[in-house]
Amino acid sequence: MDDRDDRKYEPEAPTLVPGGGASAPHPPAPVRPATGSPGSAPSAGNDFATIVPPGRRDMATGVISTPPTMVPSGAAGTPPPASTWGGLLLAPGTLLNNRYEIVRILGEGGMGAVYEARDLELERAIALKVIRPELASDPHILQRFKQELVLARQVSDRNVIRIFDLGEADRVKFITMEYVEGESLHHILRERGKLGPAEAVDIMEQVASGLAAVHREGIIHRDLKPGNIMRDSNGRVVVMDFGLARTLQGDGMTRSGAMLGTIEYMSPEQAHGTELTPSSDIFTVGLILYECLAGVMPFKADSAIASLLKRTQERAAPLSDHDKKIPTPLANIVAKCLEKDPAHRYQNADALVADLRAWQGKGGATKVSASSARVRIRRVKEMPWLQIAGAAVIMIATVVGLSYYITRRYQPRKVATHTPVSVLVADFQNQTGDSLFNDTLEPMFNVALEGASFIDAFNRGTARQAAAALPTHSNTLDENTARLVAVKEGIAAIVTGSLSKAGNGYSLSVHAVDAMSGKTLASATATTPDSDKLLLEVPRLAVSIRQALGDTTPKSVQLAATEGTFSATNLDALHQYSMGVEEQFQGKWTDALRSFSKAAELDPNFARAWAAMAAAAGNLGQMQDAEKYAKTAMEHVDRMTERERYRVRGLYYIWTENWQKCVEENTQLVRAYPADNVGHNNLAGCYARMLDMPEAMEQARQGLQITPRDVMAGMNFALYSCYATNFQSCEQGARHVLEINPAYEEAYLVLAYSQIGQDQLDKATETYQKLEKMSPWGASLAASGLGDLALYRGDFRQAADILEKGAAQDKAGQKPDVAADKLLMVAYAELQAGHKQPAVSAAERALALSQSAKVRFLAARIFATAGAIEKAQKLAAGLTGEIQNSAQAYARIIDGDIALSQHMPNQAIQRFTEANRLANTWLGHFDMGRAYLDASAWAEADSEFDQCIKGRGEVLELFMDDVPTYSYLPVVYYDQGRDREGLRSPGFTKFYETYLSIRGKSTEDPLLAEIRTRLSHANP
Repeated sequence: MDDRDDRKYEPEAPTLVPGGGASAPHPPAPVRPATGSPGSAPSAGNDFATIVPPGRRDMATGVISTPPTMVPSGAAGTPPPASTWGGLLLAPGTLLNNRYEIVRILGEGGMGAVYEARDLELERAIALKVIRPELASDPHILQRFKQELVLARQVSDRNVIRIFDLGEADRVKFITMEYVEGESLHHILRERGKLGPAEAVDIMEQVASGLAAVHREGIIHRDLKPGNIMRDSNGRVVVMDFGLARTLQGDGMTRSGAMLGTIEYMSPEQAHGTELTPSSDIFTVGLILYECLAGVMPFKADSAIASLLKRTQERAAPLSDHDKKIPTPLANIVAKCLEKDPAHRYQNADALVADLRAWQGKGGATKVSASSARVRIRRVKEMPWLQIAGAAVIMIATVVGLSYYITRRYQPRKVATHTPVSVLVADFQNQTGDSLFNDTLEPMFNVALEGASFIDAFNRGTARQAAAALPTHSNTLDENTARLVAVKEGIAAIVTGSLSKAGNGYSLSVHAVDAMSGKTLASATATTPDSDKLLLEVPRLAVSIRQALGDTTPKSVQLAATEGTFSATNLDALHQYSMGVEEQFQGKWTDALRSFSKAAELDPNFARAWAAMAAAAGNLGQMQDAEKYAKTAMEHVDRMTERERYRVRGLYYIWTENWQKCVEENTQLVRAYPADNVGHNNLAGCYARMLDMPEAMEQARQGLQITPRDVMAGMNFALYSCYATNFQSCEQGARHVLEINPAYEEAYLVLAYSQIGQDQLDKATETYQKLEKMSPWGASLAASGLGDLALYRGDFRQAADILEKGAAQDKAGQKPDVAADKLLMVAYAELQAGHKQPAVSAAERALALSQSAKVRFLAARIFATAGAIEKAQKLAAGLTGEIQNSAQAYARIIDGDIALSQHMPNQAIQRFTEANRLANTWLGHFDMGRAYLDASAWAEADSEFDQCIKGRGEVLELFMDDVPTYSYLPVVYYDQGRDREGLRSPGFTKFYETYLSIRGKSTEDPLLAEIRTRLSHANP
């Protein structure tokens, strides 16, 4: 297989890399958890207290720590102690920028802290908000941090906190703002429970007044809550924390993967992920005013997510249910704020302020406009968190799992009862002293968890890579590291565990932990008399975890589904398998194949080992072995879970290139297991091989929806968007991936594709030039891209020079297959320039470097066109003897090209027809069009060329292997012009003119003189 493409197919753990060469795969670029892996960085309520991870799998409910609001001087209680988060301690007396002296810490949360400080230059007290050092390098989080300054400074109102400046000192980033000497509404309610109507209305009237000023500037707060509302000693109330605010026109930042805000105070439309208006903030005002008056929240439930679910389905209980003394007009104001339908609420904060002032007897109005609440609908039965977690996410999932560009482009699809929930299995603590247990049980726990159709077990290799890129450079996934990775990757929960000796046996305990709050969701423990029985306990322990995440399947049914699948003759086999999983993720396919083979040798019935061997062999280009191993795996279907059976069968159809069966198998997989991002990913690849690019794009979108911060999922969506000629989505998708991982070279390649598709060749050139400077691999990709662009424009000599130089560098870097690809492009450039012998020579040099099916096919195509018939026939014969449909299709295409070169179009048509039956390819249709053209079958040729032009997105990368091929497109316009001329269509000239617009400035293209002559005859 080719060593460039790490984006396409996935088995259960190993990743199949489709392509043409046989060299070791190029390892994927490291995912930097500073930007995650696809979606925006986690943002929070107070930016520093409540962290809501992105992703459809979001189940976040709680607060990590006490909200860092401005704790009043002398207020009851002790401020949170200063900490050393991120290795940083801003102790009292610390001086920043030789200007700001730290006085004390006011509050601390998951993303940073707020301090009271002294501005020595202006001699005044200020509040100083600091971001955690390990998060400051994340551009998304930093942008939210800066946005607080930008947006808040647009507003000048006594009821809105004043922001002063953004600064940095000793790599500490901070915002300075007004210091409010007072107490937060959160603190007031915690101390007093509830407030009298007059006091509550006074506070919330000022809040609404501040929001009115904010809304007039076109800004929505999106995260109002009692902790963000301060009242000073003079009774002045201010609204704070604009880290999540955005303008009504959009803030230019992606909102991928993030349900932004604090769940307890979210509006229904925030839960649904629809576009927000000022009425969303007004709903939150209603929630807070209700809490102030009643002492409880209106949508009472066992958890924040359950409350959020109720908020979207029913009306708030009347205030009179809690306190009949609350005046009816005031209760009506609150009810109007809390209408589910935004159209029934106050449409702006000014109207709310007017009613609150009317109730107070202030201003000109004397009557409250809000009338009695409408008839309440039947309430939804309250459900505990453990039962509704999956269902509650349904409202969140329509936007959470997608980037902003995806939600704008597509309407969210309807999902099953449980939407995908992502879980990361952390490293279990091995307290036995036996290294055999290191990383051995965790992969199997992934399998057990994924018995629930809605659970997506996050790839541990990806998580480990993210952990290694943290400022602490952790090589392990202990609980703290796993939680940090989970928050950044948008993972809802983590599973931790520990294994210890228990007498002569072993004790294994596991815990499911909410990734944000650290709250334990479920725990389970098992004791076994010996090590070989440990694996049998994994599905039993997983039952409690699955139930905690929302699986209502009875325990007996869960265990029956795994009967026989969690047994191994010895633990050594499982350990070897686990080693292979780690190695394959690192791109060490040879080592991985060796480890998987050892596992199968130790336990010949270990189905997962055989399936993993198939994936590893496929990635090494050993397709016959891959098929053999997949068949062996299927002989042990009784040792697989249902999900694994679907996956392995799907992979088998990939090895055999039975794309229709691949589609059928993976379609069944994703229907039964809608959270299976592997299934969606592989289904997208199979549709792409059938040239059904819109469906490939859609399946990739659904895969990205499940794992929005996964680079592979993001790359698939971007790439298939390009193939589907949806170049804007392709560009947005590529930029989305680059936000996640700026070092991912292939994302630059796809970005250039999107720019080429939009006819922005200069921008594409700039993108390739940036790529060229990134790394040796980036330079190799850029050489292919720049050579392809030069060839596309008809600058054949320049193209050959760029590609020859790139091929030499590839050979020096021991990448013979990559060098061969470039030499084939050189051969194509020579052929386009009319230089047949140099073209043959370049193709022969490519064959000396690689004997992949793709290289043999393209070399033979060069030979056939250049008249080297015997060379072409020999290569075609070799391809005919291979088992892959694509290789046999290539052989038929070569036979057709030979027939064309010998002026036998009818025979060529027959060969191309056979080829297209074996494999649907763009080149097969193009060559078919050429044959029909030579046979003067004008209508048939027109159909083929029209299909080629409509599928021009496919031409960007004909073999889906990181090799740009857009230079194949221009000649289609020339041939289509000839065909329309044969049809006597007056519009034939536009195709010639299109060709001239692409290559008209070339001084080397032999077709230009002919085209200009034809045009001159058409326009005498």
